[in-house]
Amino acid sequence: MATRDYVKRGKSPRKPTRATKKQPPKSAFPLKWALIALVLLAGFGYGLYYLSTSEPPETPAAEKIVPAKPAKPKKEDTIPPKPVEEWTYIEELENKKVTVEANEQEVSSRPYLMQCGAYRSASQADERKAMIAFQGLESHIKTSQGEKGIWYRVVLGPYPLKREAERDRNMLMRAGIEPCAIWYWN
Repeated sequence: MATRDYVKRGKSPRKPTRATKKQPPKSAFPLKWALIALVLLAGFGYGLYYLSTSEPPETPAAEKIVPAKPAKPKKEDTIPPKPVEEWTYIEELENKKVTVEANEQEVSSRPYLMQCGAYRSASQADERKAMIAFQGLESHIKTSQGEKGIWYRVVLGPYPLKREAERDRNMLMRAGIEPCAIWYWN
């Protein structure tokens, strides 16, 4: 078979696309509108020049108004006295007594615990306990026998108030340690 030289042959001509749109012909410069704009601009300029150079018409002597009293010269150098300001809210705020009515916390007879995970292996539970210890909290690992085998639960507590348990849970959530559930201590 003969060798073909495609380099010398060159590129094939490009085929025209099917959806070719014809460009609208370019319109000529609108000479008529340019002349109209120039005439209007010249007329406006002449009107301003005429207003600035012409003198106002004189009124007849019979129509002139004579002031009854001569005007008093204004004194621009005098400044009115500074007004005296009276502030009373500063003393009111210093002597104000605020009373707040707060609902008393419900104190439960049973303490609370917080569980932050249940794991199949003791090593996973130790890892979670170490992560909690890095946050400055002390946790314990409780072993429990369930239907599916031995579980290692990581618990914190006991807490006398639920609010204290929620405070620690929020601190652990900010550190990325979740989910933690709060229950009554058994």
